[in-house]
Formats: sequence, structure tokens, C-alpha cells
Amino acid sequence: MAAPATANTPQALLAKMLEVNEKQIVPLTAAGVSSGSKVFGAAIFERDGLAPHTVATNNERASPLLHGEINCIQTFFATPAEGRPATKDCIFFCTHEPCSLCLSGITWAGFREFYYLFTYEDSRDLFAIPYDIDILESVFRVPAPGDTPATLADRPLYNKTNKFFTSASLADLVAQIEDPTERAHWAAEVARVKALYNQLSETYQEGKKAGTETSSVWK
Repeated sequence: MAAPATANTPQALLAKMLEVNEKQIVPLTAAGVSSGSKVFGAAIFERDGLAPHTVATNNERASPLLHGEINCIQTFFATPAEGRPATKDCIFFCTHEPCSLCLSGITWAGFREFYYLFTYEDSRDLFAIPYDIDILESVFRVPAPGDTPATLADRPLYNKTNKFFTSASLADLVAQIEDPTERAHWAAEVARVKALYNQLSETYQEGKKAGTETSSVWK
């Protein structure tokens, strides 16, 4: 079953995830995009205390399956079992809402709670990477009897709260903060960290135009 609501406050989650995103994931991603990998990264936190255990970024130079989340999971399980927290006792963070591959990887690995900075729509509109939505719509969104194009389009792409996990965006966390001043502060922090990806995206797009070699089929 999905994990119960975390004891960590929205502010605590935002502070730690944004800090690790800025100071650890972004530098790794900068190196990755310079060699042709996408801008997606991830981190795994111990739920109790929110210490980051594993941080990784996309490595499609090596394999088309090494999305940021999958690379992070692989790295996590490559660490010694002794001292490695159980996945049910961890929180997963994705810089971008996970694709169908990564949703499955997070689920099969046993992580019960994850958060993300950018949405699918951001990946498509801000990063010119539409495949997360394309694959979920084309492969998994099966019309029910009586569906129209409009009703089908209104259907969520996946269940964000289900028996395996709960998920939310950092914007959702910000919305949970009751104090307006504090809420505005964290909204500004989310926007500031998002802006760090502008140059990363430009570097990636320039690499695509230049024909940088990677193992990825969908660029």
C-alpha cells in the first residue's frame, strides 16, 4: 500500500529538495547535457531527517534506459546493502515528472512517495521533450466505450495516489502552506531553482542540433 502522509512538513521537504537539486543535481546535469544526455535528474532521501542518500542524472550516453530516475535507482542499489535504507523508508525526488519507464521503476523498486519539480507539460513546452506525454497517451490511454476525444483528453495520465505510491509536484507542496508570506517565499524559491534549467536546456538543444551522439532514440 502507499505510504501514509509524511511527517515532514511541506517547508522541510521544499527546503531539502531544492537545496539538493541546486547544489548536487544541477552540477551533475550540466556535465551530462554537455555530452548529450537529457536534463532529467533525481535524488533519494531518507524520510527520517531527509538526508540525501543517492543523487544522479540522466546518462543516455551509456544507455537509453538510464533516465535520471532509473540511473538514480541503479546507483542506490549498487551501494552496500548494509546501511542502505529500505525504499519504503525513503522519499524519491525527480526534477521532472517521471515518464512511464520511470514511474514503473519507482514502483518496482518499492518507493512509496515521490515529488517532482517540473510537470509533463513543462517537459514538453519548456524543454521541447514531448515524449513523456506522447508515450502515456499513445500506449496507455485506452478509450473506454462512449469516450469522445474531449473526455479522453480530460482523463489523468496516471493515478497520482494509488496502492503503490503517492506523488505531488513541488508546486502542490507550496499550495499546502497556509501562511501567505511563507507560501510566496517558497513559490519564489521554486521559480528560482527552475530558472537554473534555462541554460541546461539550451545546451541540450544545441547538442541535438549539432548531432551529438547518444544512445537515445527519442531526443
